[in-house]
Amino acid sequence: MTLKYYVVAACTELAVTNQMYIDLNGEEILLCREDENYFAVSYYCSHEKFTLEGGTIAAGCITCPYHGAEFRLSDGKVTAPPAFEPINTYPVRVEDDTIAIGINE
Repeated sequence: MTLKYYVVAACTELAVTNQMYIDLNGEEILLCREDENYFAVSYYCSHEKFTLEGGTIAAGCITCPYHGAEFRLSDGKVTAPPAFEPINTYPVRVEDDTIAIGINE
């Protein structure tokens, strides 16, 4: 498999909202911004497969808006139950005000 990057958004698109749904070659991804840092994680919580979109982002974590499970944005690890399984994360590149997400192909 080869890691390939795809430009998915301009940084300005996440200036108002700090989250954006991305469907990248069938991978459902939530692009997140906290301050000047960008992260790409699984769109769905590992607990009950509800969407993470709309969850609170703070201190480098996202909280599931449905059951309160919390995940670290940098590596997807669970930081608060009820989830026990991590979520997928994807590498992000920011260049010239564009955001690219890497996926294995």
